[in-house]
Amino acid sequence: MRVCLASTSPARLMLLRQAGVEPETRAPRVDEEAVIAETETAQARTLSPEEHVLLLARRKAADVAETLAAEGFDGLVVGGDSMFELDGEILGKPYTPEAARARWQSMRGRTGVLHSGHSVFLVGPDGMLTEAHAVAAASVSFAADVTDAEIDAYVATKEPLLVAGAFTVDSLGGAFIERVEGDPSTVVGMSLSMLRRLVRELGVEWTALWNRTGAATP
Repeated sequence: MRVCLASTSPARLMLLRQAGVEPETRAPRVDEEAVIAETETAQARTLSPEEHVLLLARRKAADVAETLAAEGFDGLVVGGDSMFELDGEILGKPYTPEAARARWQSMRGRTGVLHSGHSVFLVGPDGMLTEAHAVAAASVSFAADVTDAEIDAYVATKEPLLVAGAFTVDSLGGAFIERVEGDPSTVVGMSLSMLRRLVRELGVEWTALWNRTGAATP
């Protein structure tokens, strides 16, 4: 079955590939800040982290699914969004070295929660769209003895600048993380176990998505 990843995230693409799925990719046309601002204004409240990531995951997956349906695509579209919460504060991508450095200085020795929204659309041959969605979460504990020199060296790699929470668990940042509670792939970008459940909700077996060389075939 064809699979399209509605994301430009290298981490999400890597996860699917490691799980035996070689997806097509398509960048969603969603202004994330505008979507959140419009929704919060309309509802006169601040969205919770779970609502935030799920809203964006669904909007991104829907945008790509609708475009592909018009093109005759038949298969699954997967979208996701993540954000890190520390003591009730939402920490997105820091973008600048200064913000990333300050972020790490405040995170060391503490534990936060990575929230990951998932949306999967089944696009039928008739263009009909069916969706399943959910949020996964995992707690992340940072080492207390991370030095300023280590933080400066890590920030200099630019790795933490464009990732939620300013850290990775599967690359250079992993050495500074002492514990992850929950599905580790959630921290990378998407929970594979959650994706499997959502795919099954849509009537598709996860193993039907295996299409990479070396993956078992049903």
